[in-house]
Amino acid sequence: MIRNPILPGFNSDPCLCRRGDDYYLALSTFEWFPGIPVYHSRDLKHWELQTHLLRDAESLSLRGLPSAKGIWAPCLTWCEADGLFYLVYGVMRSMNARFFDIDNYLITAPDIEGPWSEPVFLHAAGFDASLFHDDDGRKWLVSLEWETREDRRKPGGICLVEYSPQKHAVIGYPRRISMGATMRGCVEGPHLYKKNGFYYLLCAEGGTGYYHCATLSRARDLFGPYEPCPQNPLISSVPENYDESLDTDHLKPRYYNPDAPLQKAGHGSLVETQKGEVFMTYHCARPFVPELCCTLGRETCIQKYFWTEDGWLEMCGGGNLVREESEEADLPPFEAAVLSGKDDFDSPSLRSDYYAPRIDPHEFADLLSRPGWLRLRGQESLSSTNRVSLLARKLTTLQTQITTKMTFEPELYQHSAGLVLYYDNMNYVWIRKTWSEEQGCPVMSVQEVDRGVKYDHRDCEIPAPDDPVLLRLSIADKEFRFAWSADGNAWENIGPVFPTWHLSDEHSGYGEFTGTMFGVACVDSMFRKKTADFDWLNCI
Repeated sequence: MIRNPILPGFNSDPCLCRRGDDYYLALSTFEWFPGIPVYHSRDLKHWELQTHLLRDAESLSLRGLPSAKGIWAPCLTWCEADGLFYLVYGVMRSMNARFFDIDNYLITAPDIEGPWSEPVFLHAAGFDASLFHDDDGRKWLVSLEWETREDRRKPGGICLVEYSPQKHAVIGYPRRISMGATMRGCVEGPHLYKKNGFYYLLCAEGGTGYYHCATLSRARDLFGPYEPCPQNPLISSVPENYDESLDTDHLKPRYYNPDAPLQKAGHGSLVETQKGEVFMTYHCARPFVPELCCTLGRETCIQKYFWTEDGWLEMCGGGNLVREESEEADLPPFEAAVLSGKDDFDSPSLRSDYYAPRIDPHEFADLLSRPGWLRLRGQESLSSTNRVSLLARKLTTLQTQITTKMTFEPELYQHSAGLVLYYDNMNYVWIRKTWSEEQGCPVMSVQEVDRGVKYDHRDCEIPAPDDPVLLRLSIADKEFRFAWSADGNAWENIGPVFPTWHLSDEHSGYGEFTGTMFGVACVDSMFRKKTADFDWLNCI
C-alpha cells in the first residue's frame, strides 16, 4: 500500500505528469525561491526531489510580495507530439480588495532539467491556469475566471481559451464553460482530460479549506455543456454536498470532520499509467485538534481510481472519503534518492531542498569561503519582504529535534544570527546570538513575531559563550522550545515554551496557503555585510 501523505509538509497544489516510465509532481511555492519543485518517481510510491523549474530570481521578481502570494498552482504536462514539457504557472501579485491580480505564464523544455524557454504571458483572467493538449493538435488554456463584480457568484467560473504555439499567445478572450459540478462554491483548480470521445473537467470546489474536494464533469463538446459525475465529489474530507455557493470563505472550519483521517482533501490531478491504471494526486492537511491549525501546511497525497462501465471515475474500494492509504500501481519498484536529515555543508553547492523567501539563496549563502561551513551574509530583518538571509527547509514532522553549530561575533544590536522556526515574515520564532548594550557583550536570546507583533523575551537573555555555540529546536507536537550549549553535552533551555499551532495558515492572520519551515538566518541591519558561519544543520 501507499501511505499518505506521499510528500509531507508544505507541498500543495500537486500537478501529476507522466513521460514514458517517469512520473513528475510539480508544486506551488508562493513566495519561496527557487520556484516549483519537481519530484520524480517511477512507481508513484517513492519520490525524490529532482529539480526546480523557476531558478531566475531577477526575472521572477518575488521581492516585496506579501506572504502566500507569488507562485500559485503550476500545471506541468508532457506533449509527445511536440516532444516538449509545458509548464503553466501564475504569479499572484496582490489580493487587495479581493481583486486577485495574477499574471499567467507558459514555458517549455525538451527535458525536465531544461533548458526552459523564456516565459510567454498568457492572460490575467484568473488563477490555477492549466494547459490541455487535444488529440487534433490544438491547445487550450483552462483557468478560473476571477469575478470582481459585486452582484455575481464568487469567486467566478471556469473559462477556456485556445493557445497558439505559433503566435505564443492565446487567441481571443476566454469563454466561461462551467460554474462547478456541485453547489459547494469556490470552483478552481481546473484540469482537462480526454477519453473515449468525452472531455473531462476535473476541478477543486468548496474552497481550499475544510470543505475542499475534487469534482468531475464531462461533455462531448469542449465548450460544454458539462454533465456532473453522479459520484461527486471524487474525494473529500466531507463527502456530502451542501449549498455553499454564496460563502466566499475558503477555510470553512465548521466542516472539520472528525471521522476523516485527513482534512482539506482536494485540488486533484490525474494520470494514467502505462498499464491503464488511474491515479489522482491531491493535497490535504493534518490539523491540531481542537485548534484546527495546520502547522505543516497542505501536503501531497495520492489515490487509485478506475473507470466505470458508464465512463466515470470511482475510487478503488468505493466511496469518496479521503484515505490514509492507496493501492499501489502495477509498476516496478523505484529506489528514490532520499536526502539525509543532516547537512554537513561539505559540498561546494547548496542541496536542492533549501529555500529562501523571495530571493535566490545564492545571494547570501556561501559554501566556498570557509570549506565545510555555510557562511550567511546578514541582510534585512526576518520580517522584511525584500532581502532576507534565511536558508530554510520544509518541516515535515511535528516530532523532531533540529540542531546547528554556529560561530558569530556580533558587534551591534543590529547584528543577529541563529536557528529559526518560520511560517512567514509576520510569524516566526528564533534563538539568536546578538549584542546587548546593557550587558556590554554578546547574548543569547529568543525573539518571537506573532501576527506581526514582536516580542523580544528580554527576561531570558544571558551572556553568550565563546564561539562556537550549539543551538537546538525541539518540537513535540503542540509545543516547541529552544536550547543552547557550549559543548554539545550540557544544554540549557532558553525562552518560554511556544505553541506550535501558532505557526499555521489558520492562526497567522497574514499568510494563508504555505507551511512551516526551519533554518538558519543572519541579520545585519547596519551595513548588510556581517557574516555567521554554520558547521551543520541536522533534523532528526
